[in-house]
Amino acid sequence: MAETPLAEQIFYNPRPTLRIAGQPDVHMSNLLLALRMDESEGGMSRAELRFSNLASTTDGGAEAAFDENSDLKLGAEIAVYCGDASAPREVFRGKVTAMEHLFSTSSAPQITVLAEDALQAARMARRSKVYDQMSPADVVNAIASELGLRPTITGLTAGTGTWAQIGESDLSFLRRLLARFDADLQIVGEELQVSPRGDVQRGSVELTMFSQLARARVIADLADQVTGTTCGGWDAVNGSTVSGDASAPTHAGPGSGKTGARVLQETLGERSEHVGHLVASSDDEARAIAEAAFDQRARRFVRIAGVAEGNAQLRVGTHVNVSGLSRQFDNTYYVVRTCHLYDLAQGYRTEFDGECAYLGGA
Repeated sequence: MAETPLAEQIFYNPRPTLRIAGQPDVHMSNLLLALRMDESEGGMSRAELRFSNLASTTDGGAEAAFDENSDLKLGAEIAVYCGDASAPREVFRGKVTAMEHLFSTSSAPQITVLAEDALQAARMARRSKVYDQMSPADVVNAIASELGLRPTITGLTAGTGTWAQIGESDLSFLRRLLARFDADLQIVGEELQVSPRGDVQRGSVELTMFSQLARARVIADLADQVTGTTCGGWDAVNGSTVSGDASAPTHAGPGSGKTGARVLQETLGERSEHVGHLVASSDDEARAIAEAAFDQRARRFVRIAGVAEGNAQLRVGTHVNVSGLSRQFDNTYYVVRTCHLYDLAQGYRTEFDGECAYLGGA
């Protein structure tokens, strides 16, 4: 399948556009010097925007572009749109949490704005709280309600229990809870999206080396691979031990070829891991923990770090079909980190990290 053109028109204008409080701001967009937007698994996107703080006046003079009365201020809601300027896509929405001013005799004054998405409220305060006899989905719903977010949850209704948040922020607690069930969370606008990793696909992108893909570094690494995982625990009701195991990936993600477990067994031999830091109270729970631990290792077998032409569709959870590398590494990767970059010298580009559980080729 061929790459999708980044623009429908012959002339492609990738300059980011900005919105303040939901309204387009051409003045601000024109003064933008550089942009960096980072997102990764586990949620919490961050944006850094650098502007020229000097604007021309009608009488031929100049003045500060952003003063104390500007809409660009601490707490302002800012949205960043990237891609073809005629049909841009939102890549970030959040609130300004910091502003830095730079004054110099060798250049025009500049202002740098730092912003975080809606999960910013979830990282601010540590608390201790007990969620009694609730499923993971119930816990997510409860925390989302307190944060004023709209939860969209796939699955995670099994595994009812008592969950203790001890001296943790809501974000840290959610990350820890969801890792147990091999699930991820992301913010899209004001919506908190939570689902098992194996169910996530936020679109698909085709990238070809020496075309839209400018650089790629790929590694197949056996150091973290295992041929089996086990988990144990104690059933306090029946007074008996419980156990579970996994020897093959159940939700390995996109791609095809040999798994890391198979290559490990064929080359270095068997290697197992016991998950001893998580407590299970039933055989089903122990098996689910073992499967999640196996999947998390399996997906990290082949990893890619790439730089592509700026593409607003490259987001965490995107499936990227990479071609033009080699038979071993041409595969479909799950994106776990992206960094959207723009400046006046190099234009718009997107860095990304991806994972694949399979090594292609013979």
